Amino acid sequence: MTSPVIHRATTLDLAVRPIAWPFAEERRAEIAAHFAEKQRERPKMWNGRVLLGRDAVFMDGHLAATYFETDFASFLAWRDWGFPDKAVFNGFGMGALRASDGAFIMGEMAQHTANAGRIYFPSGTPDLDDVRAGALDIPGSVIRELGEETGLTPADYLIQPDWHCVVTGPSIAMIQIINLDMPGDVARARIEANLAREADPELSAIHLVRGISDLTPAMPRFVTAFVEQQFASR
Repeated sequence: MTSPVIHRATTLDLAVRPIAWPFAEERRAEIAAHFAEKQRERPKMWNGRVLLGRDAVFMDGHLAATYFETDFASFLAWRDWGFPDKAVFNGFGMGALRASDGAFIMGEMAQHTANAGRIYFPSGTPDLDDVRAGALDIPGSVIRELGEETGLTPADYLIQPDWHCVVTGPSIAMIQIINLDMPGDVARARIEANLAREADPELSAIHLVRGISDLTPAMPRFVTAFVEQQFASR
């Protein structure tokens, strides 16, 4: 795997355009069969519309890219088959929850989700709800995913404006640090209480990361690379 590269960005320019995706069109039957198999494993999986990126350029603290719409089944097949179209990337926002005592707070994905067992910050593949005036609103996506997964609201945190864009092969994780005015144990208990009230929560557990030794193989490389950099700079 390519070593992660972390770019700092102050602005994001992510246009959404109607682009045909040859991979999805040419392999439609295979994709449908693959998704049907995955749905048998996880019946709650839904084939909604998502957004993928291409033509990413980092320059002078600025990230520009173009996004296009496709179905989740095509995205899932592209991911599971080893990213056969190298011109496309999965670019998404993440809210790196950081407690007042310095602990990072991550969620473990529930078994009914496509990323069951994986541990990372609140995030999600961008979808049509994240489009504003022909552009992808990653800051809005971060706030939305944070609320959906944890129950936290903008009154609970302060967002650092800069982006830590972690590039790992076909993925670009656009990470903002979200500072909470409460220690890690309190934040975890609050999020767990919110999950207990939900009939079908996206998260099955909450993990605190207080140092490098708390990182696990269940955490994607873009998460561990970001956390390693943060602890190294303290």
